[in-house]
Parts: sequence; structure tokens; C-alpha cells
Amino acid sequence: MADTATGSLSPALDSLLRQHARRQCLPKKGQLFLRGSRPDALFCLLSGKVRLSVTGASGREALLNVVPPGHWFGEASVFSGEARAHDAFAEEDSELLVVPAKVLHRLVHDQPAFLLEFLRLMGIRYKLTLERMDDSVLQPLPTRLALKLLALANTAEAEDTSLTGCQLRVSQESLAQILGVSRQSINKLLKQWEHAGIIAVRYRTIDLLAPERLTRQIH
Repeated sequence: MADTATGSLSPALDSLLRQHARRQCLPKKGQLFLRGSRPDALFCLLSGKVRLSVTGASGREALLNVVPPGHWFGEASVFSGEARAHDAFAEEDSELLVVPAKVLHRLVHDQPAFLLEFLRLMGIRYKLTLERMDDSVLQPLPTRLALKLLALANTAEAEDTSLTGCQLRVSQESLAQILGVSRQSINKLLKQWEHAGIIAVRYRTIDLLAPERLTRQIH
């Protein structure tokens, strides 16, 4: 069964796509594609991180997602035929698998069940996007920030350590972009929680010291 909530596909489809893929190395800050570009391929991140974002006319960037290793992405534009709706850049040196759009179309034409997997994946991602939009409008910032940190604790962004229990590899700038607020607002909240002993803030990392107390911030 495909783990569609996280961007993984069934072993059969994953294996088939890998057989028809080529490898591509992308240096840190390297461009994978830009908003408005032609959707010519499906991607899978093997190592590193890829940042998906949109930049407005004012130059302000809105972070949509950071793709972790093992996840397939870019399928929506490939199937719709519409131009890419966002930018994709490497946050660090990354290696990807690239499946040309023509090859993907042929594979799902021959195996309709594989198309259903992609439809389910896109449906779940759409639902998650709507939930994030609801949270950004209806929930106060402390709740939204606490939910995001707890979510990161259950992903590849977290590392277990003997000293802190859970270390989240995320910057305050990234949190601000994800939640659509200023970095100063994020910093103020994190300092309050650090003073209370809930977290410890370090350079581009946050140590989650007391997740049960962070849960209490959710109203």
C-alpha cells in the first residue's frame, strides 16, 4: 500500500518509476524548476532537501513545503499539463530521480491502477493544503506554531538525541514563511517557550524538551 500522506508510492509503482528514471544532482540553491515552466518530469528526492515556494511581486517568498528524501513530487502539473505553479530549489546538495512526463503518461496508460495511486496522492495533498489554510486563518499563532513543531517531530526533520530527546532541523525563517508571519513573531514565541523550559533554540535547530507541555499550547 502506498504511503500517500507522505509522498511515497506502492513498492510496485516506485520500482517501475525508478527503472525508467535518470539521476540528477542539484547543488545547494540550485534551481530544479521555476513557476510558469513546462511540466516535463516527475521527481523523487534521493538525498538532500528541495524547497517548494512561491515569490510574490513584492519579492516576499511563501514557503509551501520542503520535500524530504524518498518522496515523489511534481505529479500534479505533469497530469494537468498546466505550467508549474511554484518554484523548486535545493536547500542543500541533493540527488534526484527524474522520470520524463512522456514516460510517466505511458506507464499509467498501460497500468490504470497506477493512475489511481497518483489521484489518491493528489487528493490527500489537496486536503492537507486546505487544512493548512484553515489553520492559518482560524487558529491563533501559538496554536499554529505548536502544531507545526509537533508535526515536524514526527517527520524526517527530527532527530532523536540522547541529550535532548528530539531535535528539529528547522530555521525560524522557515517557520515564519510556512505560517505566513514575521520572523520576529516566531522568535518572540520561541523565546517564551524556551524560558519556560519547553524548547531550546539553537542555530537552525529547535530542541523539543517537553512535547507534552507544547501540546498544552494548542487551544
